[in-house]
Order: sequence, then C-alpha cells, then structure tokens
Amino acid sequence: MPRETAVYTHGHHESVLRSHRWRTAANSAAYLLPELRSGLDVLDVGCGPGTITADLAALVAPGTVTAVDAAADVLERAADTVAGRGLDNVRFAVADVHALDFPDDSFDVVHAHQVLQHVGDPVQALREMRRVCRPGGVVAARDSDYGAFTWYPSSPVLDGWQELYRRVARANGGEPDAGRRLRAWARSAGFTDITSTAGTWCFATPEERAWWSGLWAERTTASVYAELAVRGGHADEERLMAIAAGWRAWGEDPDAWFMVPHGEILCRV
Repeated sequence: MPRETAVYTHGHHESVLRSHRWRTAANSAAYLLPELRSGLDVLDVGCGPGTITADLAALVAPGTVTAVDAAADVLERAADTVAGRGLDNVRFAVADVHALDFPDDSFDVVHAHQVLQHVGDPVQALREMRRVCRPGGVVAARDSDYGAFTWYPSSPVLDGWQELYRRVARANGGEPDAGRRLRAWARSAGFTDITSTAGTWCFATPEERAWWSGLWAERTTASVYAELAVRGGHADEERLMAIAAGWRAWGEDPDAWFMVPHGEILCRV
C-alpha cells in the first residue's frame, strides 16, 4: 500500500495548536453538519487536538467517533480534549490516511479537515476514505486555498509570506492550494456524486487580528515551518524575522481584514 511521503509543514508548535484548538464543527465543518445524526459511526482523519472531534462525537452519540492522526503526541492532546468534554464515545489510533488500518465499509461518515493539502497523494487518501465508508455514507473534506487568501491593506511583506509558504509546502510534498482541487481529486478517486461548496474564515475585529497575526508571526520564526524554510534554503532567519514583524504590523492596523477561503466536498458513497 502507498505510504505517506510528505512532511507536515506546520508541525505541532504551540502557535499551530493554538490555531487548531480554535476550530469547531460550527466554524470548520458546517457543510457536514446536516448529514450527522445520532447513532452514526464517524472516522475523523487528521484529528489534531480534537476540538472538532469532540463536537462530532457529541452530535452522533451514542454512535462512535474514531479519531486518527499521523502524530501520536497530538492524539494525547485530543484524548484530553475529549475527556474534558465528558465524552465516552471516541477512540483514538495512529494512522496513515494512504493506508487506513480498518476494514471496508467501517464508517457512516469519513471526515478530514485541512488534511489533503498536507499529504503526498490526496487521490489515494480519498480512495482509502471511500473504501472504509459504508454504502450510503459520505466522505467529507475541507481544505484552505493559500493562493486565494485575501487581506487588506496590501502588504508586500505578506505577499512575500504567501509566496514563501506555498513554496515551502510544495517542497514538503503537499499542495497549499488544495481547496480548488478537492473536486478534481475526488473525481480521480472514483467518486461520482460530489457536492462542492466553499466556506471562509474572516479575521477583522481587534481581537481576531491580534490572534491571527500573532500566531502567524510566531509560527514564522519558531515552528517546524520555520525550520523547514531555512533548512530547505527557501529563506534565512533574517527574512523570517522581517515577515513576522510584517504580520504584527498588519495586525495593529485598525483597517486590517483577512479572509481564508476553503474548498469543501461531500462525496456520497
């Protein structure tokens, strides 16, 4: 079976997890929620620290949620999140989405949020998600599209950040402009009944701007992404520091606004 070949660009630095913990089913999987009901069995691929996982588990109880991630350490954080919510219908496993260790037709819903942009073979990942989904079930995926990120006011520094991030992500074997490709990948994986939608995050209030700019400033200098950018020869530390300063300056502008667009697919099996 194929195995993962890509390197996860972000890693699990606190600045990354701070972003991941903010995510909920409401702000990150609204397109999927009408498909959920009590008693369904869900596979949550790339669960991270488990905030979306916990929401899904509450919605489908007494059905089960199986939460998988390639990183064992982040599964411990997810388990803490679930335990803190008092949920007992979630199980955890380390997994590679290219070769899931589950029998065919195991789940009613297979969900992946911000996963396919980071894997080496997103079509194979979707084939595996399809294989483990029961007939009549749905495979759901949502990914951002870095090339379509939009902000105001214009900033040459953030223009440079966008170009650099996309270059680093592709050098790591991923596809940062995944959102626009989800439908094509799903068709290549054999799906024929595909509903394609789009959703956004928007950061505009003083609190949102400070949070978003602060986590990206920190991520640019202190995370695995920063290490990979330097090690790969894409940027030096001086440039990363300048980008971080640009992020902070943008976040302090009272007119600042940032939109993150996402592609979404619901694929019926």
